[in-house]
This record gives sequence, structure tokens and C-alpha cells, in this order.
Amino acid sequence: MPRWLCVGALALALSAPAAALAQQAAAAPLRGPELLAALRAGGYIIYFRHADTHHGQNDQRMTSVEDCTTQRNLTDRGRDHGRAIGEAIRALGIPIGAVLASPLCRTVETAVLAFGAAQKAPAAREAAPRPPGSAGRFAALRALLSTPVAPGANTVVVAHAYPYYTLVGGQYLSEGEADVVRPRGGDFEVVARVALGQWRQLGATPTR
Repeated sequence: MPRWLCVGALALALSAPAAALAQQAAAAPLRGPELLAALRAGGYIIYFRHADTHHGQNDQRMTSVEDCTTQRNLTDRGRDHGRAIGEAIRALGIPIGAVLASPLCRTVETAVLAFGAAQKAPAAREAAPRPPGSAGRFAALRALLSTPVAPGANTVVVAHAYPYYTLVGGQYLSEGEADVVRPRGGDFEVVARVALGQWRQLGATPTR
């Protein structure tokens, strides 16, 4: 995406009503033992932004999501981080069910490195024909994050920063960072934000 378009999209998103942007934030975020216990019980969606990428590359020449040569791809550090995310979550005993990924190469690769396999989910990045920043522009992603997950496992979605930011506002997810989402059928709420180092810290936190 051209730099001028990125800046314009961000400006429009920031101009959206604050209540609309923040409506999915949980009143009482989960932390430490409570977060780990909740994830071990399942029923949540863990939304990751893809791991570290080459910012000298871009998607401007992309004609197909299958052609990685025309996309921004993971760095070696990003690949290491993808593997480390999966290792940390497995070590915590957090059950993972479906793993969905935006069809771009960097998101699919992150998901496969972390969790071994991924199902391509166009809904994770598709935008409706509405202006950038519009509340309904990423309706398919909103529906995906609102779909209840049965207890006993958690769904993983590996996708991008901007579509998610358009739905929830606040601070952009960093590369490799995740939000833990509680689906509520008609909508969803964000209960935690977790970086790689914080997954590791959860393992050192005693549960009740």
C-alpha cells in the first residue's frame, strides 16, 4: 500500500468516534493467573499480527496471494519469533483448535511456524467497498472474531494490524503481538494483549 494511502487511512480511522473504536475493550482485562486459567479452559480467540517482516519490501506489486516474491515477507528473526510463540504456548498447556490465517505469505508462514498448520481465511483481511476507517469496512473480520468458540480449545487467527485496528482502535498490534478476544455472538471484547516475552512470563506465574 502506498505511504500516502496508509497515512490517509490512519487519519480517517483516528477520526472515527471514540466510543465506536473502544466498544470491544473489556471492563476488567485478564492478567497473570486469571488469563492463563481462562486460556487453558478455552473458548477464546487469540488474534496475532504476523511476526517480524522486511520493511524494505511491500505488497504494491502483488498480483496473487500465492506469489511471495511480490509481498512483504518474514525476516529470519520473524521466523524465529514465530517458532518461539508456538513453543511458549505449548509449554503453557494452552489448547489450540482451529488456526486461521490471512492468505498472505507472511501470515500463513507465521501460523505454520507457530502452530504447524493453518487454514487460509480471506475474511481475516477482506475489506468491504467502504472508505478507510469506516466501521463496517472489515465486517467479515468482525463476524469472525464474534463467532463463539466451544470450551476446551482456543481459535487462533493470524492476520494484520490495520484491519484489526479499524475494529478496536487503541494501539496498533506490534509484529508478533496478540490480543486475546472473547467472542460474544453479536460482537466481541478484548480481554488481554500479549507479546512474546509475556507468554513466557505467564509460565512463571503460579495459578490458583
